[in-house]
Amino acid sequence: MRLEDFSLRITYELDGNEVVVDGGDKVVSVSRILDGDRLVVNINAAKKVRLLSARLVQTRTFEHDERFFGGGYQSWTLTKEYSPRDTQTGLRNVARLPVVRAFAAASGDYDFTRYGKGLYHSHGYTYIRRGDRTELFGSLDESFAFTVFYLDAEEKIFAVVKDVEGADAEGEVKLFDIVRYEGGYDEVFDKYFAAYPLKVKKRGVDRLVGYTSWYNYYQNVTEKIVMRDLEGLHRVAGDTANIFQIDDGYESEVGDWLLVDKVKFPNGMKPCADAIHSKGYLAGIWVAPFAAQFKAAVVKEHPEWLLRDKKGKPVLGGFAWNGFYVLDHEKAEVRKYIKSVFDTAIDEWGFDMFKLDFLYAACIVPRNGKSRGRLMHEAMTFLRECVRDKLLLGCGVPMTSSFGFADACRTGCDAELSFKDKFYVKCTNSEIISTKRSILDTVFRRHLNGRMFLSDPDVFFLRDGGMKPVSYTPEEKEILMRVNNMFGSVLFVSDDPGEYDAEQKKMLMRAFAPFDEKVTAAYLTGSEHIIVTTVKDGAEKEYSFDLAEGKFAVRERK
Repeated sequence: MRLEDFSLRITYELDGNEVVVDGGDKVVSVSRILDGDRLVVNINAAKKVRLLSARLVQTRTFEHDERFFGGGYQSWTLTKEYSPRDTQTGLRNVARLPVVRAFAAASGDYDFTRYGKGLYHSHGYTYIRRGDRTELFGSLDESFAFTVFYLDAEEKIFAVVKDVEGADAEGEVKLFDIVRYEGGYDEVFDKYFAAYPLKVKKRGVDRLVGYTSWYNYYQNVTEKIVMRDLEGLHRVAGDTANIFQIDDGYESEVGDWLLVDKVKFPNGMKPCADAIHSKGYLAGIWVAPFAAQFKAAVVKEHPEWLLRDKKGKPVLGGFAWNGFYVLDHEKAEVRKYIKSVFDTAIDEWGFDMFKLDFLYAACIVPRNGKSRGRLMHEAMTFLRECVRDKLLLGCGVPMTSSFGFADACRTGCDAELSFKDKFYVKCTNSEIISTKRSILDTVFRRHLNGRMFLSDPDVFFLRDGGMKPVSYTPEEKEILMRVNNMFGSVLFVSDDPGEYDAEQKKMLMRAFAPFDEKVTAAYLTGSEHIIVTTVKDGAEKEYSFDLAEGKFAVRERK
């Protein structure tokens, strides 16, 4: 496909009338700039107009031996390669029921993208692969609106669509900034991310290796647990580890970040950060800056801070904590409050890394003449300023909105305490908790690691007991650990390492050691069987991860 072959169509609303243009009109002029591998489309609106749609389209057949990369909307959204025989699914079964949909749809793209037979889409960038040849298309600018790439196998159409819902345009606006590269997998991604204008400042950390509290204790974490597990990690890993992160549960309610739970953390958060620092580790803490539980003090005291729909009802942010509301970061008072949280956590408590979660909440509802993409871009700009020179680990964030802002970022959904999927995986959304899906996400987003940020594939488990026992066979633990080690630069265990036996200690150190082979390919053979090929010093290996059977194998390739 060639960039010059795209046809353009823009629809806008003016004075209650819908207007369709391709080459422009008296109100909205259009300029197309083609420069080698790059196509820029600018519009100039003589007066304020409400954009309704914008897309670039050309004819494209989806061949049987090709694979389309479906990059999920945000960190947790299922991401993988699709063949023409596959289906990219949206909301399923009970998730379509009105009451459930309000929760299930909030975290995904179900309200602004299309799902259907033979229809595939990808956010921010995509590629079509045939064998070892890859054709990549990517957006270089998501600050005005999100870009979604579609391949319609039924209609034989490839389209680049801007999610301009709610967006006003006045004056000059860069609408599309698209590149196309063709070559080997690593070759095209090297070019794309080299061309990407936003890049996060290097902060001297190449890997984050250590511990997070969430998957053993959830919101039941306490100061006593933190001190015990810190001692356990240091005793087992020593200075091989470099970070210890306290997750959700220290706050009295989600949203009340400065109201620390006095029962669970009687001495506040500073002693915890001090203790972590005494071991030579970075101190990390979890915050969901735009989320507030229904019964949070911030909701009761400041209902005017909540994001509301057109009927004036508070917007739901998702399933977590049996549902939560969204704080509207467009309000100055909300931004002041959020900034005070980070100022306290940095200047008084002493934390070095912030895992910022449920960030998609910032852009659930287009408003104030801004699209979802613009709202998310502005939210990430604001959070980067709040975090200052500390590390920002994004989670639940639209992936391309993290580019240039996040030092590290989750690249998959939450891992489950059982390797096998729970029943609800097949009847909800594409952001659901699932170890198998998290592994797929990790493998097929491998191109992000080290290019845009440090990839966080989520945790691996070595324990059997603990406060929350896991249901993994030894081989299933090996699969998750190896995939995380291969494709991640954030390696977190979520056990009490002090309980490890000799074999578990050895496995932890293997997990924490850098992977020193070069991945040459990764692909699916069936829906749950992944093949990864590597090379080191001329010697080739093939890794087989059978997620359906929980089996792992590796062999030398001749």
